[in-house]
Amino acid sequence: MNKKIRIAIQKSGRLNEDSLQILKDCGISIDNGRDQLKANAANFPLEVFYLRNGDIPQYLRDGVVDIAIIGENVLIEKGEDIAIAQKLGFSKCRVSLAIPKGVKYDSVADFEGKKIATSYPNTVLNYLRKYNVKADLHIINGSVEIAPNIGLADGICDIVSSGSTLFKNNLKEVEVMLTSEAVLAVSPKIDEERQTILDKLLFRIKAVLKGRDYKYVLLNAPNDRLDEIIALLPGMKSPTVLPLAEKGWSSVHSVIDKNKFWEVIDNLKDSGAQGILVSDIEKMVL
Repeated sequence: MNKKIRIAIQKSGRLNEDSLQILKDCGISIDNGRDQLKANAANFPLEVFYLRNGDIPQYLRDGVVDIAIIGENVLIEKGEDIAIAQKLGFSKCRVSLAIPKGVKYDSVADFEGKKIATSYPNTVLNYLRKYNVKADLHIINGSVEIAPNIGLADGICDIVSSGSTLFKNNLKEVEVMLTSEAVLAVSPKIDEERQTILDKLLFRIKAVLKGRDYKYVLLNAPNDRLDEIIALLPGMKSPTVLPLAEKGWSSVHSVIDKNKFWEVIDNLKDSGAQGILVSDIEKMVL
């Protein structure tokens, strides 16, 4: 009987949704029944375990699961010994220190002797140690934002995405300790057969992520400015150029980095490109 690779993902929330989406984008169909703790892929040797985020590092360490999609911040807190195979580019956040809005703040030294509520004690201690600052930690599993308002702590350490939760609780972000995103983590106990399956999965994931970073562009270019336009579109190797039925014009096909999209489009227009069509790329295999 052929083995399946066992992947852990968060049992609920945004990370769960994004994890299932990237598997779907990789062409993997999950038989995902309601309230299941385990599910199989219909068309790939993969078994999904739905687990609490904080428990996943230990499951990886013990070899109960082979891989996991997990927040990098959780690995830094609970699993620094666990290898990361691929950063995934979603579920981005910061792990930050925050204090009440009305409190004056100069530097991290202001936390000396103060009480900090957090569910990331190792992260906080390691950060404060770099600045020779000692503080008392109050470890809370759950919402920590209320702690300063009820006199439990002078400040908090928590994950921050938009900052709206801090704002609602009259807090301000004063130190960004680290930035985080979802990653694909690997158990140190993965065997050779499952490593082969992981390599196939990684190939698909990288193709999906590459596609998300680029846009496909198709345009018409006057032949007398073709070299100038091609210089703006390096593509994967070089653009594809095809003659149009109308003399003196060519069709140019290429890809552009989505982060430079509008800059490139403006330059193409200035160089005489016309009929510019742009579309998303589902996957990009290099």
